[in-house]
Amino acid sequence: MKPNTAKHKLQQGKPVYGILSPTTDPVICEYIGYAGFDFYMIDAEHGAITLTEAAQLIRACESADLPVWARIRSVDEKLILQFLDAGVQGVMMPGIKTADDVRRLVAAVKYPPLGSRGLGPVRAGDYLMGQLNQLEYIEFANQNTLVLPQIEDVECIRNLDEILQVPGVDGFIIGPRDLAMSMGHYDGPAHEEVKKTIDELIAKVTAAGKFVGTVAGTAEQANALTDKGVRIVLNSTQGLIQQAAKGFFSGLKA
Repeated sequence: MKPNTAKHKLQQGKPVYGILSPTTDPVICEYIGYAGFDFYMIDAEHGAITLTEAAQLIRACESADLPVWARIRSVDEKLILQFLDAGVQGVMMPGIKTADDVRRLVAAVKYPPLGSRGLGPVRAGDYLMGQLNQLEYIEFANQNTLVLPQIEDVECIRNLDEILQVPGVDGFIIGPRDLAMSMGHYDGPAHEEVKKTIDELIAKVTAAGKFVGTVAGTAEQANALTDKGVRIVLNSTQGLIQQAAKGFFSGLKA
């Protein structure tokens, strides 16, 4: 298992910038790594990505010295285990509503005594054939994995005080689009009520000593977010292509 350099930057108080991607092409991972991003997030919620494909994406990320995290579709302990065993170093979990959801997530990501993740001779631990012995590997894995529940539902917000007390959580990712829909704004998160709620969430999560993340489509948006305390900034492969295309076509002669 490689050090999670993105987590280390976060622990130093620095923001990290990554890409959320539903693609199955490992070459994209290499592009993102060599372009200078801090991490790559496999979107295994909306992306049709198998575990076999995820393993190839992870290998490509590692070849470009790019920490790889994953958004996994649900708090399915065995599915989370398989992604972690393949080499994923952080789990962003959608659909979180209660503190019990978060406790299950922490237990799935962390080895004992912090959680209940099962141990096997898997890729993440060099198949137990590397330089670390079992105890060293368990401690290394627990230190380098990230637990990142998503806040994207009003029920989650209602339970947030209790959720913030759950040990083992590194930070929270705010999902503006689903949050807006949960608040009754089906046309998107541009409403003032949604913006105010997101600002309040950023302040509350930060005050609790947790990292907070969300999405930004442009550098201007990213700068505004980091000024507010956001430390995990996500763009997407689709967003990058769209912005590059707009810039290209807008610069063309008529």
